[in-house]
Amino acid sequence: MHIALGQLASGADVGANLQAIDRFAAQAASRGARLIAFPEYATYEKKMVDATFPTVAQPLDGQIGCELAKIAKRHEIALVSGFVESSPDPARAFNTLVAFGPDGALLAAYRKVHLFDAQGFEESRYVAPAPTTDPVTFCVDGVRFGLLTCYDLRFPEQAQSLSDAGSQVLLVCSSWVPGESKMAQWRTLLAARAIENSLYVAGSCQAPPVSVGHSLLADPMGGVVAELGVEVGLVTAEVCVDTVADVRKHFPTSVQRRIEWGRRTSPPT
Repeated sequence: MHIALGQLASGADVGANLQAIDRFAAQAASRGARLIAFPEYATYEKKMVDATFPTVAQPLDGQIGCELAKIAKRHEIALVSGFVESSPDPARAFNTLVAFGPDGALLAAYRKVHLFDAQGFEESRYVAPAPTTDPVTFCVDGVRFGLLTCYDLRFPEQAQSLSDAGSQVLLVCSSWVPGESKMAQWRTLLAARAIENSLYVAGSCQAPPVSVGHSLLADPMGGVVAELGVEVGLVTAEVCVDTVADVRKHFPTSVQRRIEWGRRTSPPT
């Protein structure tokens, strides 16, 4: 199965962002891709999350969500995109990934669990965390995809929960903030999650200057199958469920695992 990663330079112009998504979806479909993944905050992005994010938030079936569904249906391709979703708190939105099938039907919606309160950022000031930490997955053409958003990549237990839920490919839609060692961490963590769980990990990232670019696909052994640079662009690559099964046969870590990691409730004595 061929998938595509669309690397955007999204801004505050929702209409322009949707036009870029439409253009890349058309290109991906013409190259034979059955799914395209776009970055976190693909439909609305700024250098820092601020008070405007809740004001542009919409429900999943609002105008922006409906337009994303139309794009998927028009090009007959599954589409995953970052989306600013309204929440019960009018002062905070959800940082959501939406997945639409080639027929335009909503396949999944994942609200970011781990908010980026790091590097001087305070995403939680204007974004509400997901009300549940349950893994979110969906299927296209017999391949099961799991959803993560940016900072979630630093929490290996979350990727493991998606693997345990049957995922063969993790889609990590990101706006990875630049900084010291951040590029190396982005590439290393994508490969690590692939190796740990014996699956493909596809990182779709915003381009500079907001983010680091370098959207890439890592295979179940951690090798980089395809990668973009810092430019806005599109890359397609193949994922193979037989490869996932073969690697899991040789490294059956999921059945050998003896420890179920949980949050420590008190300091060790």
